[in-house]
Amino acid sequence: MASGGLPQLIDAHYEALYRYAYRLSGSSADAEDLTQETFGKALARLPQLREPDRAKAWLFRILRNLYLHKVRDQNRHKVVPLDAVGDLPGRPDDETPEIDPAKLQQALDELDETFRTPIILFYFEEFSYRDIAEQMDLPIGTVMSRLARGKAYLRTRLAPPDELTRERPTLSPGAAPKKVTDGMP
Repeated sequence: MASGGLPQLIDAHYEALYRYAYRLSGSSADAEDLTQETFGKALARLPQLREPDRAKAWLFRILRNLYLHKVRDQNRHKVVPLDAVGDLPGRPDDETPEIDPAKLQQALDELDETFRTPIILFYFEEFSYRDIAEQMDLPIGTVMSRLARGKAYLRTRLAPPDELTRERPTLSPGAAPKKVTDGMP
């Protein structure tokens, strides 16, 4: 990359990296530190960037590795068991609820990093399954599974209490969807 490459990288990717760092860490101070450390590492490794059009993914990987290293050093493991969380049926597009950003961040903070990172990359940074798989060095199927399980967990944490108890449509093989009638014939 030509000299002056780092200022161009900073201008082009600072906001996205900061958002990613904030979603990972849940703290603006930690996000600022992680973002600055990322650009420091990027400067030292700039000659390793062979494909300038992949700079965003390269920077995100550096930031994620810094975050994981920081978490390991602090020995803080936030684990939410997701084995008990099943997939919830999708909600029609016209029923997307308003979600309090603070509650969303709290729910993200409770997710283990293995589920949080794919959620953030896919829904907030618009990475493709393939990009996430490369970023995390995982098969695409694993990325899809982690996204589904993480999303199911977030739904249970963020859905209004009555949403979780209301009867939902079900599908069985070869059957038509059952209608939700809310007690009306």
